[in-house]
Order: sequence, then C-alpha cells, then structure tokens
Amino acid sequence: MKRAAWTSCSSASLISIFLFVNFFCLIEPSFVSGVPQSNEGLCSLIVRPMGYPCTEYIVQTEDGYLLTLQRISNGRSALRGYNGPPVFLQHGLFQGGDTWFLNSVDESLGFILADHGFDVWVGNVRGTRWSSKHITLSEHERAFWDWSWQDLAQYDLAAMLSYVQTETNSKVLYIGHSQGTIMALAAFTMPDMVKMVEASALLCPISYLDHISSNFVLRAVSMHLDQMLLSLGIHQLNFRSKIGVEIMDSLCDGHVDCGNLLGAITGDNCCFNASRVEYYLEYEPHSSSTKNLHHLFQMIRKGTFAKYDFGWWENLKHYHSLHPPAFNLGDIPESLPLWIGYGGNDALADLTDLKRTIKELKSKPEQLYIESYGHIDFVFSVKAKDDVYADLIRFLRSRGRSTSY
Repeated sequence: MKRAAWTSCSSASLISIFLFVNFFCLIEPSFVSGVPQSNEGLCSLIVRPMGYPCTEYIVQTEDGYLLTLQRISNGRSALRGYNGPPVFLQHGLFQGGDTWFLNSVDESLGFILADHGFDVWVGNVRGTRWSSKHITLSEHERAFWDWSWQDLAQYDLAAMLSYVQTETNSKVLYIGHSQGTIMALAAFTMPDMVKMVEASALLCPISYLDHISSNFVLRAVSMHLDQMLLSLGIHQLNFRSKIGVEIMDSLCDGHVDCGNLLGAITGDNCCFNASRVEYYLEYEPHSSSTKNLHHLFQMIRKGTFAKYDFGWWENLKHYHSLHPPAFNLGDIPESLPLWIGYGGNDALADLTDLKRTIKELKSKPEQLYIESYGHIDFVFSVKAKDDVYADLIRFLRSRGRSTSY
C-alpha cells in the first residue's frame, strides 16, 4: 500500500488508521495532531456530557507513575433495588479508558454497566493520554517508556485495584479486553493481587501467542520490527508520525493486503460501527512502549507466557536464571470465578492458544463463543449488548456481592 492511501481523508482510510491502533505504530514524543489537547479528563469530555456522574482519581504506582482512574458510581436509570459491587474495566493495547464509552450510550459497556447498577471504575495504564505523568520522569525521556505489560500487571494493576478496594471496602469484579486480559492472567498468579478480585471476565483473552494468525503482525515479527526500533532508540510507540507511515508502507507493500487492514491485523470483525470512526479518532490511539511490543513479539516467537527476556546476562541479574520465569496459569486459584468471551474470527486471540490457556487453568471458566466475532467486536460491536454483555452481566451479578437487593 502506497503512502498516498494514508494521506486520504476517506472513510476507508480513517477506518484503517483507527484499526491499526489495536496492535502497533509509532510517533515521536508529543501529543497526536488532531486529538483534543485540553487538560480536561475523560469524565468531562465523554462521560458527563452523556448525563452520568463521573469522578477522577490519581493513583501512584510503586515505581512512580501517576495513573488516572474514573468512577461512574451509578447510571441514569440504575435498576431499583440493586446497589452493585465495584466493576473494574481494563482496556487493551494502544487504547485507554475511553474505549468503554465510545459507542452510543446503549452500546458502550461502561454506560451499560452503570445503568445496571454497578459501581464502575475505569483503569488507564501508564503511557496513555489519561496517565502520562510520573513523579520524576517526563514522558519525553527514554526511561519513562522502560516497561512492558509485565510492569502493567505488577505495578499499574496492583495500584489501581488496591485503590478501588480501599475506596469501596469491597473486592472487585474485573473485566479486561486483550492486553487487559494478559495483565490479569499474570496478576492472578500473584496471591496479593488475586485476593482483591471477586471474579473476572476476560474478553478476547491472550496469554500464549504462538498461533497468532494476523498476517500483518506476523509480517512485523518476521522483520524483527521490535528489535529494529529498539536499536534505533525509538522507545515510545503510537502511529501517526512520518516514521509510522514508512513502517506501514514496508509492512504492507507486496506482502500483506492492507486494503482490508482490519482483517489483516485483527481478523474479520462482523459488527464494527464504521460510522463512528471520526469520533473514535478524537480520542484514540494512545501510546505504548517499544519494550511492550518487544515483549509481545518474544512470546510469539517462543510460544511462552513468561516475563520479559533481557538476554542471558541481564536475566541472571533480574531473575537469577538464564531464562525468564514463566507465569504459571495453574497458580490462579480454582476459587476465582472466570468468564471468557471469544470469537471465531479473532486473529490475535487464536482458538488454539486459548484452548491451551483454558487447559492450564485449575478451574473451568464459563465460556461464550461467537463464531462471527473478531477481536474488536467484543468492545465496539453494535450488537454486543445482546450478543455479549447480557451474559456477561448475568455472570457478574451471580458472582458479585451487592450491598442491597
């Protein structure tokens, strides 16, 4: 695909740009052009204008990142007689907490949960627009981006869940999508983390990635794109820079059919709402780190669900072992109720890898399989309210401890 296709303002190119965010691209360390750059938060920009109460909180991680949480304590028409427990929503890669509110009120999971009486909390990991601060580092410094999803699980999730539990005096119902699930599965192997969670629902869960079928991603892996970027000193990842366009051209040209970029990256999605793309682009994509991409690509190459591989010498210093230790899914307590939603057209959360994950768990999770759904459908499908969220809410209400009925 030639560069001219990227400079077009057509709906097709806008869709392609937005969908590309769900895995990777690049940007120099600055705010994305065209994204609102006011200091207003997610609550002011997205949630309150829809008629919902929304409060923002700042949480500090153990390693100094300042994360923003949003709380929607009730909906516009919360069900009478049900005062639900806290539900925590964790977004995927290159997304932020806004993900849960970008469809209409009747189609967005964040709004739907609030209207069903749940106390909704929204997480935003380091590097996103809503969590771009550190107590000593600037987001323009290399050190700010020295992390992978392993750190998001160990530090970001720990800080956010602990804060929610303290504020609500309750265990948390956890919902994650994509990267939000790999964070959870790693965190749930840690006793101090899992004790804060009442039950968990995982949308398009990933842990093992060696059967990933995304042509676009496999092309990037074969090119060793992650290692090239690290060698070039590029540590912040997004997607609208000139470098990003060049990378895109090299990945597509003659190797991947990027005329259907959605299918090339995520697998075919049945029910994505293309009419809202320009609105999505006001808020997404968010930044991530090259190290995060490198960690994910390590997993694809090696077929492991393990910590970041620094190389033998650095592994000895970090782990006292030549190889990074694996996250043992068997360490997740059998007593933790799990619900999994996954699709037959998902090229990122492959069915073979998912079956391996389920086999290694001690407990058998409840499962919702939708053959026509791809990776994006579980968040942005216009039909997800009926296809997915009805059963998800049933699971949450059966497991959550409400304060009154």
